[in-house]
Amino acid sequence: MSNVYSYQQIAEHNSAEDIWIVVDGKVYDVTKFMDEHPGGDEIILDLAGQDASEPFRDIGHSEEALKILNTLCVGRVDINSKPVEVETPETSSQGTHTTGGEGSGKLVIACAIVFFIVAYYFANSL
Repeated sequence: MSNVYSYQQIAEHNSAEDIWIVVDGKVYDVTKFMDEHPGGDEIILDLAGQDASEPFRDIGHSEEALKILNTLCVGRVDINSKPVEVETPETSSQGTHTTGGEGSGKLVIACAIVFFIVAYYFANSL
């Protein structure tokens, strides 16, 4: 892992076909993991090209999730680089109309939390 990327370079990977995120200073290409993410792809798309450290920690990922994340590492963030605003499909200037799906990200996160709690309960009750 000797590749070093600026936040500007990372921000360019913000589409459903090419998604990079930052977690704790490391850069991850999560494009191929989108369909496998238990919380759905919307969460990852919302953070595409950005620092996802806080949301990643807040959700409380399992050891297995951390192992998977490590396999997706492509480098680290240049410590002299400054975060940039990333234009994602939700923040683009293509209009201000609504599609009816706004705000469902919190629901997806809540469902993911419930899923992991139930999985933890069943794994420890055997």
